[in-house]
Amino acid sequence: MWSGVDLDVRAGEFVSLLGPNGVGKSTLVKVILGVQQPAAGEIRVLGRRPGRANHDVGYLPQRRSFDSSLRVRGIDIVRLGWDGDRWGVPLPGAARFTARGRAARERIDEVIDLVGAAAYAKRPIGQCSGGEQQRLLIAQALIHRPKLLLLDEPLDSLDLPTEAAVVTLIDRIRREEGVAVVLVAHDVNPILPYLDRVVYLAERGAVAGTPAQVINSETLSRLYGTPIEVLRAADGRLVVVGQPDAPALHTDRHTGPGPGVGDGDG
Repeated sequence: MWSGVDLDVRAGEFVSLLGPNGVGKSTLVKVILGVQQPAAGEIRVLGRRPGRANHDVGYLPQRRSFDSSLRVRGIDIVRLGWDGDRWGVPLPGAARFTARGRAARERIDEVIDLVGAAAYAKRPIGQCSGGEQQRLLIAQALIHRPKLLLLDEPLDSLDLPTEAAVVTLIDRIRREEGVAVVLVAHDVNPILPYLDRVVYLAERGAVAGTPAQVINSETLSRLYGTPIEVLRAADGRLVVVGQPDAPALHTDRHTGPGPGVGDGDG
């Protein structure tokens, strides 16, 4: 178990939680949300104890797949972020005559436009592509104008062009909306150009800092307790090489099994 991490995420910053399976990335997400208590130390989320500020936290859990036969529209998925915690089914047309109903309609349209999903928002979610579904889920997370956007493996199972489009969208949102982004990932390459800081978790400890301070041979060798070499390919992507086994990180996971190919977080 790791300890000794000191990190202050500021408004508009893009921070990533990195590391192999089973080191506690998802556990840290649960701690931020107040679902799980830390064994030691102190954490504050927007100046409050974890769980007390969740109305100001937009959360996208690990990617779930929608059945292709699901008829719920994308716009209804987005609306769940507004009133998904309310009991009952609204009467058709009734909401349009209330101030809350008008505010909901306006905000839903606003976030759908923000993520570029207007063209397919009224399509059944099961008929949307993986990238389209992810944009709609990000819109849902943004519905209450969060100050912190917490994304758990948002790029999982996406192809490379869709990955790039989603990362560009997240970066644009954090700059335009001034929202802090904390993104869990097992491959740093798609997000590396946009990152302000990194929290790298491993079995032998954890390190926080800029990407250059953290993703280097010296730091990773210390975290893994074995010689690790970080190389940069001609296309700018990182390759991590180590003995006896390279940590399963940072190379192109879309090209099939091989050294350094990551799988999902445990």
